[in-house]
Amino acid sequence: MTIPVDLSKLAEVMQRYRFAYLLTSSERGAPHAVAVTPVLQGGELAVGEAGRRTRDNAAQRPEVALVWPPQSPTDYSLIVDGQAVVADAGLRIVPSRAVLHRPAPQREPATPGACGSDCVEVI
Repeated sequence: MTIPVDLSKLAEVMQRYRFAYLLTSSERGAPHAVAVTPVLQGGELAVGEAGRRTRDNAAQRPEVALVWPPQSPTDYSLIVDGQAVVADAGLRIVPSRAVLHRPAPQREPATPGACGSDCVEVI
């Protein structure tokens, strides 16, 4: 299930979470994940300190994702896609799409091929 939420409300939604995982891609396409605490500043997500591998990955492949894990098994994860730019020792990320996501209760989809997840889109 996907429910749109305006990106202008991203700061409000982020307040529910403690930290996020920043996902970048290596030159081989392998994911690289690090725990970060992004701050929304002027419509961009600022990530203070980022390691060399994270900065190198983002400089070469700026499409990144951030995943804030849920607080409880019934809560949603917050997933934000965006474009990263290396800034000093960290990154600045312009969000392009955000989704609240959690596994759906086990049930048969009403429509064959329908999504079996329970998502909320943050736009």
